[in-house]
Amino acid sequence: MVQGRISRLSVRDVRFPTSLGGHGSDAMHTDPDYSAAYVVLETDVEDGLKGYGITFTLGKGTEVVVCAVNALAHHVLDKDLQDIVGDFRGFYRQLTSDGQLRWIGPEKGVVHLATAAVLNAVWDLWAKQEGKPLWKLLVDMDPRTLLSCIDFRYITDVLTEEEAFEKQMRMHGYPAYTTSCAWLGYSDNTLKQLCMEALQDGWTRFKVKVGADLQDDIRRCRLIRHLIGPEKTLMLDANQCWDVPEAVEWVSQLAEFKPLWIEEPTSPDDILGHATISKALVPLGIGVATGEQCHNRVIFKQLLQAKALQFLQIDSCRLGSVNENLSVLLMAKKFEIPVCPHAGGVGLCELVQHLSIFDFISVSASLKNRMCEYVDHLHEHFKYPVVIKNASYMPPTDAGYSTEMKEDSVKKHQYPEGEVWKKLLAAQEN
Repeated sequence: MVQGRISRLSVRDVRFPTSLGGHGSDAMHTDPDYSAAYVVLETDVEDGLKGYGITFTLGKGTEVVVCAVNALAHHVLDKDLQDIVGDFRGFYRQLTSDGQLRWIGPEKGVVHLATAAVLNAVWDLWAKQEGKPLWKLLVDMDPRTLLSCIDFRYITDVLTEEEAFEKQMRMHGYPAYTTSCAWLGYSDNTLKQLCMEALQDGWTRFKVKVGADLQDDIRRCRLIRHLIGPEKTLMLDANQCWDVPEAVEWVSQLAEFKPLWIEEPTSPDDILGHATISKALVPLGIGVATGEQCHNRVIFKQLLQAKALQFLQIDSCRLGSVNENLSVLLMAKKFEIPVCPHAGGVGLCELVQHLSIFDFISVSASLKNRMCEYVDHLHEHFKYPVVIKNASYMPPTDAGYSTEMKEDSVKKHQYPEGEVWKKLLAAQEN
């Protein structure tokens, strides 16, 4: 039963000092502090339910996203939740088409990250009021209601609402792969230890960060391939660090290690560059994966049209929340491209598991070449953390979008006044 008026929106800057341990480090982001703009929606209903939403950042700049969330707040406050979800497409467009804020987008960058945080909170609140995990809320919707949440503007040349309706319309878990073993800042000893532990835990799919130094990449890939054996799956991730010709040459040098894909080989905006790389790597049997920094559904549409990727990676906080991700899942289905979501960061695993499970049940109906990223960091800060068994995500059972963080963790890591940051900043001054 959807009810209540949005009476309060608050947003906090929450940062975890992951750079101290080299966690999350890659060729382009050498010292990330995994962070989030954390949104909480409250209503005038006395049921105590709140909606929690996040968007992922890397430390500096989170305060800018917080400002953008506050700039969007007037679109949400004093609105009835029933009116919002009853015309979710209209509400989505209201947020993304603000006549002034869209100038610093549109539907990209900081303002779109803020939109995702707000919408993620709305979806969490809706699912909680219905008493369902987010994936179940989506699965149980009739197709017309589901499609009414999607803004098809700018993608009707590839997929119309009517076409989606005609084609749109159970568990051992959803396959996952691990990125936790091979961050670029890890020593060989750490890498070996984490790989061996992952193998003992049943992991069969491993991703390696590459791109800073070719000879070092060759050495690390050889080490990891030796550790995991020839039958396990290996993926590479360059995090956008190469020009197009350099990407082709570099990956060719790593082909002996039989990677399934090269992820983000060049600028996420270079659609034709991705297409060139994709075509060049076909003879080597290496696919291109990208999407974690795609601005919006239009970029995904063009990547699909250009045959620029073999694996599509949605992100639950980069696009405009569930609404926009639904449109991308449907386009990927039409083009028969497997969706392998980006995860990790702060809460991305918690969120995107819902989208993967929904995709399997209601859209793709397939696990072929499909897997969802998993990073074993910061889950202890969430009230409903992911559950991994046998290297697979187990379907969440708690109502909501799994976005709620533990209040004690939020207070300790709020920037700059939280206990953790007060100590770190004081130490830096000394």
